[in-house]
Amino acid sequence: MSTVAVTDDTFDAEVKNSDIPVVVDFWAEWCGPCKQIGPALEELATEYEGKIKIAKVDVDNNPNAAAAMGVRGIPALFIFKDGQVVSNRAGAAPKAALKGWIDESI
Repeated sequence: MSTVAVTDDTFDAEVKNSDIPVVVDFWAEWCGPCKQIGPALEELATEYEGKIKIAKVDVDNNPNAAAAMGVRGIPALFIFKDGQVVSNRAGAAPKAALKGWIDESI
């Protein structure tokens, strides 16, 4: 399974109403650090298939979801469990650090 593209219109259905935990990556095409963590998130989406969902929200095309979450800088990552934010972090990180953060949060 790969990451899921989420829009302002599908945010609640894909993230808040998900029956498994969701990692949400707020990103943009022009963002270097966002591109840096993209491949790691794709790999993690495959590794955690069925256990968590990794969603990507393009902030340029979906400003409402980003604004609702108070995103001021990207990449901004949030973990939702049972519709609530249980953890968040900003900035790029290596795959091992992202995996550790996910494991301790879910």
